[in-house]
Amino acid sequence: MMKKRIVRRESQSGLDFTTPVLSRVLSARGVRSRDDLDHSLVGLLPPDLKGIDAAADILLNGIQQNASILIVGDFDADGATSCALMVTALRQMGARSVNYLVPDRFRFGYGLTPEIVEVALKFQPDIIVTVDNGIASVDGIRRANRLGIQVVVTDHHLPGEQLPEASAIVNPNQVGCDFPSKFLAGVGVAFYLLSVLRKKLRKLGWFEDKPETNLADFLDLVALGTVADVVAMDQNNRRLVSEGLKRIRAGRVRPGLMAMLASAGVDPRYVTSRDLAYSVAPRLNAAGRLQDMTVGIECLMSEGERADELAEHLDSLNRERREIEAGMRDQAMEVLTGISLDHDKTAGVCLYDPGWHQGVVGIVASRIKERSQRPVIAFADAGDGELKGSGRSVQGFHLRDGLDAIATRYPGLLNKFGGHAMAAGLSLRHDVYDQFTRAFDDEVRRVLGEAVIEQVAETDGPLDEPITIQLARDLETAAPWGQGFPEPEFDGKFEILEQRLVGERHLKMLLQPEEGQAVDGICFNHPSLIEGRYIECAFRIEVNRYRGFEKPQLLVTLIL
Repeated sequence: MMKKRIVRRESQSGLDFTTPVLSRVLSARGVRSRDDLDHSLVGLLPPDLKGIDAAADILLNGIQQNASILIVGDFDADGATSCALMVTALRQMGARSVNYLVPDRFRFGYGLTPEIVEVALKFQPDIIVTVDNGIASVDGIRRANRLGIQVVVTDHHLPGEQLPEASAIVNPNQVGCDFPSKFLAGVGVAFYLLSVLRKKLRKLGWFEDKPETNLADFLDLVALGTVADVVAMDQNNRRLVSEGLKRIRAGRVRPGLMAMLASAGVDPRYVTSRDLAYSVAPRLNAAGRLQDMTVGIECLMSEGERADELAEHLDSLNRERREIEAGMRDQAMEVLTGISLDHDKTAGVCLYDPGWHQGVVGIVASRIKERSQRPVIAFADAGDGELKGSGRSVQGFHLRDGLDAIATRYPGLLNKFGGHAMAAGLSLRHDVYDQFTRAFDDEVRRVLGEAVIEQVAETDGPLDEPITIQLARDLETAAPWGQGFPEPEFDGKFEILEQRLVGERHLKMLLQPEEGQAVDGICFNHPSLIEGRYIECAFRIEVNRYRGFEKPQLLVTLIL
């Protein structure tokens, strides 16, 4: 049986933030004063990004000269929100011809490739602006240059050894960029570029005879894309997300996003970053995984009945994605039961089935990683003798660097690869799959050594006070939680008063804490009842809203 344990975060004493619980929680996340909790736009970092003036000048000249501008996006939620933001804002600012294009992930893959440049020619663009991609598009941008098309890159991914020869590059992670926050999402980079462009237009008197674009109206998109891309929630990102959430709660939200919230059953008056991450973002991503992200982008830019229709379509795609994922996950679990998970037998897991869907293998890899606590790569058949894989990793193993080490050690084994520490993608020939499986296991073993593979929950310790609806509300609204600034999580022991399975996969309980009233609890993806009378677990506290009533509920994240 896999080892499970709880690690408690360290907090600084002597701080006073509303309640003792919040003081402990916030200090454990690096908050040292009330200034650290100021999430207003007044303190937003100025747009001092390398290349941003050059990029804004290109767009400024393009608007003045009625140039044809083409936005090239990406097929995830960050790419969709970036694209919708850039297209809508440029049109509001007076650009006469603004179109967009999102690569078909199955035909063209990621980024501004030479093939995508050829597809883009039907729009006859004078300027191409990439959003959430482009920093690795060396060949595609070279092709655009030869065709006389100016390219502006807005991206946030780590650059490679060679930068593309774009007319301008805006990326906080490029060498020489002194912007203090390196964690902007693609939509955040686009937002900053538009703010500089608006300033330049304002200086020229551009808005004297037309309404000036209010970029704050786009913060709902910025919040969604930032949360969905799981970038670190530093104070600058918390400002962007917090202001976006405030606008959504106040009803100042674009109709398409409002329609998606409605289809997900989320009341916009109480929307949280978790709602954006787990209810809205998957609906957008389903379009990119199963069909075409154009559906998601159009929903974000639509109004009225059209927005409702597209939101319903996204909801349908998301249900289809869940069904496909469930079938693939069950198949993967069957394969996993045949793999010895002793550390000396299997360190890195590769899974493949010829019937798996390319757009869903990443989610399957994530689910199996959570279950096995090992780096996992799931593969699907891409046709023409090629497999495409999507991987998810664990702390201590940088997945992209691991693939790079394999590619160096075995030249020609991988066709393409890329990604980050915790997630990466790759392609390889079908006939080298077994060789890659061995190489991946060896590399994971080399890096992790004899590290114990275990399931760990990092908590803020025992709660030490009754679980009330007011406490749940306070925790919900204290900050926009996210990557690097995680939701409060506690640990404790409860008496199980009732338990039953719901939806065949989830454990619903009525739990009695040591003090206070009994509280509902749910543990997702736990398809069996608990033996015994007591449960020791890690948990989060959330507000359960139903038909106008509110009560606290425990979201159990780990059962010891």
